[in-house]
Amino acid sequence: MPTTARHWYYNQPPKGDIDAQTLVLRSEPVPALEDGEFLIRAVYMSLDATHRLWIGEWDIYMDRIPLGERMRGFLVGEVVESRHAGYQAGDRVVGLGTWSEYLVDDGSAFQKLPPLPGLPLADAFGVLTVAGPTALVGLMEIGKPKPGDTVVVTAAAGAVGMLVGQIAKIHGCRTIGVAGGREKCDWLKREMGYDEVVDYKNENVVERLKALAPGGVDVHFENVGGDVLDAGLTVMKDFGRVVICGLISTYNASGPVPGPYMFRNLIMRRLTVQGFVILDYLDRYPEFQQKLAGWMLEGRLKYRLHVVDGIENAVDALKLLYSGGNNGKVMVRIGPDPG
Repeated sequence: MPTTARHWYYNQPPKGDIDAQTLVLRSEPVPALEDGEFLIRAVYMSLDATHRLWIGEWDIYMDRIPLGERMRGFLVGEVVESRHAGYQAGDRVVGLGTWSEYLVDDGSAFQKLPPLPGLPLADAFGVLTVAGPTALVGLMEIGKPKPGDTVVVTAAAGAVGMLVGQIAKIHGCRTIGVAGGREKCDWLKREMGYDEVVDYKNENVVERLKALAPGGVDVHFENVGGDVLDAGLTVMKDFGRVVICGLISTYNASGPVPGPYMFRNLIMRRLTVQGFVILDYLDRYPEFQQKLAGWMLEGRLKYRLHVVDGIENAVDALKLLYSGGNNGKVMVRIGPDPG
């Protein structure tokens, strides 16, 4: 068993972008287990845009991480030692833990990962833990698309966006993705099956959306905020639905963020606008995961993982989300897959 483990700590509030002093890596002794506890060896860690909010100043949907505490994130790992009657060495577990190589739990934060024959651990964790349920809930529970609807997805090449478009296609919708750069846009059409793609870095988003959806947009799935959200609000159809999943362009802002300039269209187009947090749907995870896993095994749901090796590289990997430097779902491989 290991005697020490590395952990990332929240060291200093960021002023805008996360910098070298925001999080620090420390090595500490692995504590002895008490009755009712088990030791987890972390294998993969999910990096998500919302991490920036957890160490920010916004009033958010959960308690922010206190200064001096370990950074939090979703992990999948292997139980390597146990004094808990419900867990034994070799069990695979998933939950909201800390950015750590090894961590101790009593079953309150981590649960067993059910067997998923045919799916590698990285794929199952990368799609079924956060990104897949988020895409499914946001589109189907809030967006409520009907066959033939036009669905626009921003940050379409991201972990959630690449799945939203495919789920919309499975349900008979026409899809338009918004992404940055020709390479990402070409990949979305070629591999992810988007009908059309708008390159926000090189095209006028409003003009392109009007040309691609002259009758208006039925469902807008928002991951970016700012000018991209304004463009979406501009081209909505009467009684359209706007799903607010993320506002990543604003997360590093150091001052007040202006609201949408096309806010008036909420009245003019009689729009329904709703935000959501996937943590509110944890009780339905088995239902969502079964559906998503089925599509994955059938080859109907494609995905791309951007895996960075080594816990020491976690902060650099997180920064990819805010620069657009990632290609797919960002994860850190902390240790080898279980045998």
